[in-house]
Amino acid sequence: MKRRLIAAALAGACAAVAGDALAWGSDGHRAVAAMAAQLIADSPARKHVTALLLPGESLEQAANWADCVKGTFCGPQTAEMQAYTAANPHHSQYHYADVPFQLEHYRDHAVGTADDDIVQTLRQAIAVLQGHDDDAGNPHHFSRRQALLLVVHLVGDIHQPLHVGAAYLGGEGGFVVPERRGQVDAVHMFDARGGNNLLLDDARLGAASARMIPPPLPRPADEAPAWTQPKSPTQPFHGYWDTTVVDYAFRRSGTRTPKQFAQAMIAARPAIVANTGEPADWPYQWADDGLAVAKLAYADAKPGTIGYQTARNGEAYAVWGLTVPDDYPVPSSAIARAQLTKAGYHLAALLRAIWP
Repeated sequence: MKRRLIAAALAGACAAVAGDALAWGSDGHRAVAAMAAQLIADSPARKHVTALLLPGESLEQAANWADCVKGTFCGPQTAEMQAYTAANPHHSQYHYADVPFQLEHYRDHAVGTADDDIVQTLRQAIAVLQGHDDDAGNPHHFSRRQALLLVVHLVGDIHQPLHVGAAYLGGEGGFVVPERRGQVDAVHMFDARGGNNLLLDDARLGAASARMIPPPLPRPADEAPAWTQPKSPTQPFHGYWDTTVVDYAFRRSGTRTPKQFAQAMIAARPAIVANTGEPADWPYQWADDGLAVAKLAYADAKPGTIGYQTARNGEAYAVWGLTVPDDYPVPSSAIARAQLTKAGYHLAALLRAIWP
């Protein structure tokens, strides 16, 4: 009984940490939206998108709304945000799935999936924008504007590999693959919470990156990020993929702002594999791609021994030091650049498919 109570406490504490997870940070999401806005500029989709935005609001400005409603990053909540969060008390769960990164495919009702996960929420939001607004297609009763705000953000999220591919660890260490949900008991098997509980040595990785990544270019004061990662001796692996690799991707591309990055990626004429079938099924394809990329993100990453930290609610939760190769900033920033670009093109293709 004591072991069960400890497991429950640790699971609850970990859940408190996981709720803070972001994807791509402010700059990454703005870059994805800026890319999509440019790619739909000559299409009927632009008119429909503009009609759902507020006067003077751009798609880029709307890209972080779904993170801002969490109430931590963007200042006071608007009445619109408060109404959304009241109607969607589990909205933070809409941003990710926790499929073991070793698997090849996202499967409905399998380990790491949920009715409110990122794949299912995207499918619902797409259905609303397509006009399927009944209870079956829209159980959360998203408005068309909310559906657009979710789509522009979650298409970015699902291309961040750690927002689909999750790591699980055995009680004695090492990555494992749970076959059923009940195995993840925080005693014999642990959920690393999207990489939030895997900690990188920030000083070591920062020193390594300084030798390989160009210094940041100065940027206009009005282009400062909406939020930044707090500085600490360690950095969650998830946080590294949210913001650090985006910064590295910008710097290696010689760009300062999300709009400049978007323009540079479009000018490079990337070869993007088109999605197939009905747009409402594209999130499955994006999730499978995310799992493939998550395997690259976790390649050569080695977890250390288990330790414990204290959550804001005072409960202990499990953490592991994570070691990655010294040159990790180079391949990870290249992956981020590719995934951000895919997200921008896939978002544009989706909006064009919804409003042909």
